[in-house]
Amino acid sequence: MRSTLLAGSIVAALASWHCGGSGGGPTGGSGNPPPAGASTISILGERGAQSFSPNPASVRQGDLFVWRNTDGVVHHIVLNDGSLDSGDIAPGASSPALRLAVDGANYHCTIHPAMVGSINASSGEPPPCTGLYCPGN
Repeated sequence: MRSTLLAGSIVAALASWHCGGSGGGPTGGSGNPPPAGASTISILGERGAQSFSPNPASVRQGDLFVWRNTDGVVHHIVLNDGSLDSGDIAPGASSPALRLAVDGANYHCTIHPAMVGSINASSGEPPPCTGLYCPGN
């Protein structure tokens, strides 16, 4: 009985470590609604360019937005240029309100690098992920 409980605890700890990563950012957000006027980008799960909704998102430069995690695992979203970092976002939580300082950007999940998205893409699918956290790099 004890060995079963110990094994279960170890498996749970390993699953938490694997899915949560150690992104180095703050444990992101809360279940609170975003500030009035802020846009929300939903995190749907590991689905490549279909991992976020809307994608591409429409957020004007200077506007507030949040990423809301509707998936069942932790995600950590950053702009590809590193200028914004959501911190870890637990299931059901939202990132802190972030202000977009550029006119458009591509982003990805540091824990699940195949998850890519775009803000203010001209049309169609977001451009491919480039940089350290993208598949193949």
